[in-house]
Amino acid sequence: MKHAYLILAHNEPTLLSLLVDRLDDVRNDIYIHFDRKLSQLPELKTQHAGLFILTDRIDVRWADVSMIEAEYKLFHAVFSSGQIYAHHHLLSGVDLPLKSQDHIHDFFATHQGKEFIGLSQWELSRRADQGLHYYHPFARSFRGHGGGFWCKRGLRYLIVKAQVVLRLRRNTSIPFRKGGQWVSITHELLCYLLEQEERAYQIFRATFGSDEYFIPTLIAGTPFMDRLFDPSDEAHGAMRYIGWRGDDKLIDFSAKDFPVLQETEYLFARKFNSRDKAFLDDILALSTP
Repeated sequence: MKHAYLILAHNEPTLLSLLVDRLDDVRNDIYIHFDRKLSQLPELKTQHAGLFILTDRIDVRWADVSMIEAEYKLFHAVFSSGQIYAHHHLLSGVDLPLKSQDHIHDFFATHQGKEFIGLSQWELSRRADQGLHYYHPFARSFRGHGGGFWCKRGLRYLIVKAQVVLRLRRNTSIPFRKGGQWVSITHELLCYLLEQEERAYQIFRATFGSDEYFIPTLIAGTPFMDRLFDPSDEAHGAMRYIGWRGDDKLIDFSAKDFPVLQETEYLFARKFNSRDKAFLDDILALSTP
């Protein structure tokens, strides 16, 4: 069966072009959602894979539910195609594969039916608790500039603090689970997530930082939990090497990281930039057939 690559892109057109080239295989279809803030889209072409650029685009904002909305745009595009895929790989536009397509397809064929979703092994932090259990106005404006931005950020802070003092908690019956946003899921799970779309928006609208809780929370308590590839290790569970430093700082990989990236068993890595061509050439060589 074919695979679908679902890409959320917002910058680094050179890197995105390299990613598409690595995925250009007759066994793949590629779906790309570009952030609506992009006024000029890069020209992308494939020779073997199907390439589908979404025209219905979301203005994606950091920590806002718009990230989930963009993911759902990709899910709907895949479902509407009528094609049933073995796995759907959600990537960002600054990811790259670390293995060849032959290796990736063989790996998923060996683990057919498994869901590759990384689950965090930590309890919800105080910040996460506030982000998910209280109403957050102006979440779309958390990152910005100008007087209006600071006014909204300050007002949001006061509104959330007032809810904490008054104990006006929401989503109290939801078993929130944290995990990686970037997943590889089966057709069955994609269909389930589409069935849960309205509920997902009811839970996560006006929350803060929902993208890492979205899929893990929706599958909590369902049979999909029994299909997880590795529920005990977040990185291994998703087969993705992500450049976290500490608890919440995400760095761009550089040449000094190459030995680890070369040796890892993981299939994909993020995040990269296009500044060091020699380093990128080395990374691309890892996924060369």
